[in-house]
Amino acid sequence: MLSTKYNPSEVENKWYSYWMEHGFFHSEPDPSKEPYCIVIPPPNVTGVLHMGHMLNNTIQDILVRKARMQGKEACWVPGTDHASIATEAKVVAMLRERGIKKSDLTREEFLKYAWEWKEKYGGIILEQLKKLGASCDWERTKFTMDPDYYEAVIDVFIDLYNKGNIYRGLRMVNWDPAGKTALSDDEVIHRDVPSKLYYINYPIEGNPNEFVTIATVRPETIMADAAICVNPNDERYKHLKGKKALIPLINRAIPIIEDDYVAMDFGTGCLKVTPAHDMNDNMLGLKHNLEVIDILNEDGTLNDKAQIFVGEDRFVARKKIAKALEEKSYLQKTEDYTSHVGFSERTDAVIEPRLSLQWFLKMQEITKPALEHVMNDDIQLIPSKFKNTYHHWMANVRDWCISRQLWWGHRIPAWYDEEGFYVVAKTEEEAHKVYQTKKPGAPKPKLTQESDVLDTWFSSWLWPIAVFDTSVFKGDGNKGNKDLNYYYPTNDLVTAPEILFFWVARMIIAGYEYRDNLPFRNVYLTGIVRDKQGRKMSKSLGNSPDPLDLISNFGADAVRTGMLFSSPAGNDLLYDERLIEQGRNFANKIWNAFRLVKGWTTDSLPQPEENKVAIAWFESKFNASLTELNDHFSKFRMSDALMTAYKLIWDDFCAWYLEMIKPEFGKPIDEATYLTTVDFFERLMKVLHPFMPFITEELWHELKERVQSECIIVAPWPTPNDQNDILLADGVFAFEIITEIRNFRNGKGLSPKEALKLIVKAPEGSLVKSFWPVIKKLSNLSEVSFTADKINASGFVIKSTEFFIPVEGKIDVAKEREALLKDLEYQRGFMISVDKKLSNEKFVNSAKPEVVEIERKKKADAEAKIRSLEESLGRL
Repeated sequence: MLSTKYNPSEVENKWYSYWMEHGFFHSEPDPSKEPYCIVIPPPNVTGVLHMGHMLNNTIQDILVRKARMQGKEACWVPGTDHASIATEAKVVAMLRERGIKKSDLTREEFLKYAWEWKEKYGGIILEQLKKLGASCDWERTKFTMDPDYYEAVIDVFIDLYNKGNIYRGLRMVNWDPAGKTALSDDEVIHRDVPSKLYYINYPIEGNPNEFVTIATVRPETIMADAAICVNPNDERYKHLKGKKALIPLINRAIPIIEDDYVAMDFGTGCLKVTPAHDMNDNMLGLKHNLEVIDILNEDGTLNDKAQIFVGEDRFVARKKIAKALEEKSYLQKTEDYTSHVGFSERTDAVIEPRLSLQWFLKMQEITKPALEHVMNDDIQLIPSKFKNTYHHWMANVRDWCISRQLWWGHRIPAWYDEEGFYVVAKTEEEAHKVYQTKKPGAPKPKLTQESDVLDTWFSSWLWPIAVFDTSVFKGDGNKGNKDLNYYYPTNDLVTAPEILFFWVARMIIAGYEYRDNLPFRNVYLTGIVRDKQGRKMSKSLGNSPDPLDLISNFGADAVRTGMLFSSPAGNDLLYDERLIEQGRNFANKIWNAFRLVKGWTTDSLPQPEENKVAIAWFESKFNASLTELNDHFSKFRMSDALMTAYKLIWDDFCAWYLEMIKPEFGKPIDEATYLTTVDFFERLMKVLHPFMPFITEELWHELKERVQSECIIVAPWPTPNDQNDILLADGVFAFEIITEIRNFRNGKGLSPKEALKLIVKAPEGSLVKSFWPVIKKLSNLSEVSFTADKINASGFVIKSTEFFIPVEGKIDVAKEREALLKDLEYQRGFMISVDKKLSNEKFVNSAKPEVVEIERKKKADAEAKIRSLEESLGRL
């Protein structure tokens, strides 16, 4: 016997295990079927499930489940990213708890600990996704540090280097002092931060009573100053040309130079030039051949070149230097100032511009196909508003800094001799061969491999290809294996807008570089899950619920639907637990509807007219809704698709259809209606399955006995048939009549059990035609008649048609008069507001004709209601 309430915990583990055991998620190339493929945005191996993952993976699962039901060879490839910076930080923290310093370990020793950490914690998030119902092909699970994947990344580096696209150079980079590594421009998040602008006096050499004043937000870098620069057109400083100034506190002399780069109207018009610690200053330093003095260590502390406050953190040093400047009268004043500061996307540390020898990928040429094919819509960004962002990024792209000063990751295959000369090769043995070609006849040197690893994105940009065939990067003519040739290009990518350039654009670049083809056809960009205050959900803010707790409390189906109820593509989702509760209520509604149907007994009775009408109407309604739902899917309107299914089940099936056919209590239902109702239920479970996989699979098997292969997960997706629009319109009108009669009863205090008569002021057969048996049943009418005469009875008006219900002796006249007068006052007020609109020439002439027509229809309906109310008052 089915329980009275749906219990998700009893259902979800059972069916997920069943699907896994019977291989429903696994896919193999099948030339007789159309492939449908999604590759998961690989979550960090350090990660645990959060609300953004829930939304993203629910959408992916919906798409892949629908494709599977459509008979496509559906393949959803899961996996994780090794996440160099985040994972190394986790391992270092683990070692610290054990009393071990990374600096005390060899690289090999550290990597043993890293793999130990990965094996223990690395698969957590994928296991959590199973709780959500994710129907990934787990047999294809990939990790970006798998041996074959590792080899593919190295092959790509060597290939691009040999093509002249990768180079090593000394350049200003974004330095993360917490991660102690370089970052690409895209890994830096800029924020406006409240700060101070310090006005510092620099004495002029040889004239201690004269000084120039510069304004800076970073007084801790003055020891690295190489010059003071003024605009050559600035009359205030003409007399300083060729002179030198002394850096306060350390008294080192630096030249005063001229360059029109300096804005005369910013600050004092004097600029301190610090080539080692500012991107723009570095370019100015190169132009004027200035000394480069780097005063910071890798961790952001001051080094010996600073001369003062050595070993202090840069921000501590800032305060101490400001105080020292003030004490020695070098600090003229300070002002509040808002600085635009870069933060590490991974560690949230303030970025330091730093001159560093790094590896770069030239981006100017390699990005052109990726820009072209998105802008011409070969690859669709959904919503399309992101094309402008994409174009801006790609049209202004800079060379990609691909080296990271870490141990965990893909080690760069460059090999150095003792003099620093290097060659690029996969192994030390191959490196020696290459070395001999570069330096013929040279003695065999001792070669040392580059210690840096590659940027994590340099591996994940190969994801749509490498999850199927890593050998394609070996230069075999891009033939690919059977899996790659069958599943590539993939179909849809579901990801977040913030990695549109980090990952999406780079996958497109790699796709055209190594397959001469796009990696996917559609990119569905989800919004950010935010709390009611609009804040992004995060553990640090404490505003994010634990997804697994939500699943435990409400069920996976409820969580999936709750996340989607208000989640249009590209727009942020304002999370509200009431949406999850709505999902749970929906599951309970479906469960109760099923219990109602299965509780009926059948008999070989003739089929009542109202049941015939109900079946014909719902058949049309189902087909209309299915067409609408398919259209939403084709446009990636996932939230709208869910709402279509929700309304079809809750409103049309449960609230109307089941009420239309429901037999009297204790009596049987005719067998024809029952069988059709079960068929409807099956079809409804099919369209709902992608959204709510667990309850639909459970009820699918409760509706009738089925063999193993007949699971709903592979049941055929319904095909819409023609719909009867006239019947649907009649249904809408009929439901309005039923609702008005029910409201009439409630307003008059009449029992639903008391049969009423309905008189319609209209020709017989002119309204709702076949729906009268339904109206009589659901409104408890003993009789329906039609007339052209005025009727001395209370009633209501729908679409200018008057309906009367004789209730003499059954109502309180005083209360009735009061209610009628109140309604009449409202209708007259409404009529005045509509008249104002229609008498406004500007509105009538500028509004769309259909809008004006709607207002005229409102006026006609209001006039009819006013007449009816006045007549009803006259009869009291």
